[in-house]
Amino acid sequence: MNKLRINLITLIIILSATSFAGNFKLPPYEKVKLDNGLTVYLMEQHEVPLIYVSALIPCGAIYDGNKNGLTFLTSESLLFGTKNFTKKQIEETFEFYGASISTSAGAEFIKVNASFAIHDQEKLLPIFQDIILHPTFPEDEVQKRRQRLLVELDQAKESPRQVIRAYFNKFLFTDNEFGNPVQGSKGTVAEISSDDLKNYYSSYFNPKNSSIAIVGDFNISEMRGKISDLFNSWNMENRTPTNPILIPSLDFNKKRVLLVNKNDSQETTFLIGGKGISRNNTDFTEIQVINTILGDRFTSWLNEELRINSGLTYGVRSVFVPYKNIGTFFISTFTGSENTEKAIDLALQVLNRLHTTGITDKVLLSAKSYIKGQFPPNYETSGALVNLLTDMDYYGFDDTYINNFEKKIDEMTIAKANEIAKKYFPGDNLQFVIIGKASEIKDVVKKYGEITEKEITADGF
Repeated sequence: MNKLRINLITLIIILSATSFAGNFKLPPYEKVKLDNGLTVYLMEQHEVPLIYVSALIPCGAIYDGNKNGLTFLTSESLLFGTKNFTKKQIEETFEFYGASISTSAGAEFIKVNASFAIHDQEKLLPIFQDIILHPTFPEDEVQKRRQRLLVELDQAKESPRQVIRAYFNKFLFTDNEFGNPVQGSKGTVAEISSDDLKNYYSSYFNPKNSSIAIVGDFNISEMRGKISDLFNSWNMENRTPTNPILIPSLDFNKKRVLLVNKNDSQETTFLIGGKGISRNNTDFTEIQVINTILGDRFTSWLNEELRINSGLTYGVRSVFVPYKNIGTFFISTFTGSENTEKAIDLALQVLNRLHTTGITDKVLLSAKSYIKGQFPPNYETSGALVNLLTDMDYYGFDDTYINNFEKKIDEMTIAKANEIAKKYFPGDNLQFVIIGKASEIKDVVKKYGEITEKEITADGF
């Protein structure tokens, strides 16, 4: 692959990011369902000669059972070889054409994404199909990846910021499947074999529950025929999850603290939070505005108080993590061990402002302007649109999220803003996950709730 072609494709991708202007509306698209139940989204975008493809298969870490990391390794191993292509052939072919192919795994689904030039589609679409329909999970490649993952899991615990969300999820969800760490733990990953991946694939890869989106420079009618020819053979009616996942309430009746001891730590890393929202929440847009005020921009309340005014941290933010039917919320930051109490107390004071002092007209207007300015860049590229379409299918929200976004923000009153803040941002019975040197901070953090202690060197979360 020569550098000229790589640079040309890079330039095309950059140009595609500037193709929209003004008030952004979701471009027209077609939604079809194949005979086997697979949902297909087709959206023409002719600004640049590229095609983006995304497949979403609704099997995630919540289906790992007692082998945490199974979904993650399955996702990674999809690219290790198929019925018709070896791992080397897949890598070399995509590299030769300056194209990309990747997989990702989360709590609820696996995604396979690819992008390539329009004139390379006849060569690359069949490989994309084979990766989804006919992976072979070769034992040697699976075990090499498993060994690397075991090393990565060890290394991750050296950095509390890399693992604290896994501790937080496990602490909130306890034994519920949503507490499963996506990348697994050393004890479970060490036991995963190629046969486990094959069994997982046979159980959960099902066209009836999956979706594929294609966005780019093509004719919808022609692409519909190609995708139908490629994927109608995917017909595995029995491949459905057998055990329904129970959705926990996350309504806590007391404050709790998980203190994770890291003996050599000179910092304290902490998350404070609790119940969040589902992705299809009707107030999702308004919640983003309020979260921008609290902790999702440089001039947010949290950043002003903990970083700019007090110098207690180099970074702090508030985050909603939405799933299909539930979600979490947390404030995240780190500070020197000696400042643990100051930082936690200040974060709590800022969060409490949402429930007491509330939001002013001036603050709301600033947040509205900021988030309206940030919104179009998040969805104006073909690469972003292809993921948006599969997300819409899985989470169950529709075009109005995009098309009415600015309208909903403009219509948001100060009364609505304060109502949203009190309704969705947890204030009582908060849950704390704190990683640091326990001997130095235990007496400080015990005031925040009932303490559970763990060692960061212990397996799992």
